[in-house]
Amino acid sequence: YRPADVEAKIYRFWEEGHFFRASVGVVGSAPFSVVIPPPNITGRLHMGHALNNSLQDVVIRYRRMRGDETCWFPGTDHAGIATQNVVEKELAKAGTSRQELGREAFVERVWEWKAKYGSEIIDQLKALGCSCDWSRLRFTLDEGLSEAVRTVFVRLYEEDLIYRGAYLVNWCPRCGTAISDLEVEHEELDGALYHIRYPLEAGGHVTIATTRPETMLGDTAIAVNPADERFGHLVGTTARLPILDRVLPILGAEQVDPDFG
Repeated sequence: YRPADVEAKIYRFWEEGHFFRASVGVVGSAPFSVVIPPPNITGRLHMGHALNNSLQDVVIRYRRMRGDETCWFPGTDHAGIATQNVVEKELAKAGTSRQELGREAFVERVWEWKAKYGSEIIDQLKALGCSCDWSRLRFTLDEGLSEAVRTVFVRLYEEDLIYRGAYLVNWCPRCGTAISDLEVEHEELDGALYHIRYPLEAGGHVTIATTRPETMLGDTAIAVNPADERFGHLVGTTARLPILDRVLPILGAEQVDPDFG
């Protein structure tokens, strides 16, 4: 048995027979729909996609065989900065960059990438036997979807559910933009632990351990564990911030680890 010799022929038979097309308004049928988590066009599908989509296909086919009004919406996702990065890596291999290409030429390269890998992804899903309604295939930058996103964004903004504020963000100096937590690669490094003496108002000092001494200028309080025999008695007193001479209250907090620092 050679799967490649027969599976494409069977799938083509399914498609030409419209077996996966959703029938709207069938009397007595319960609607059941799934929107495929759209794969990123950053490259070909991997084993995780195979597992995920196989499980969805099992459920979809089961509901379809029950007679439910079933629809599995397929699509692909532009992936934003992730796709930009893989295209930039390809440009680097060719000895050029997006800056050298210019904006318009670079965007054109990205669309070429989408055309290539978007099509390969669809072919891979079909090779898996996914019973999607391909007449409803979408890409997350299709004009209709983009308009819907803009419309909802504006409405949420007008309802004060989306607002601009000052927050800590992950900033990529190479990309020149903020990136999500999922796009941050973490690396463990050996570093120094600094011990800084903060003068107590009543005399003496309390030693603070920190890996980021530059943040001390923003200190507004000192936290100690009330159960710590060394410093628990300081709760309710005050100390002064070195350099700025700011008065800092000493607070009790059980979250402080007495064994660290």
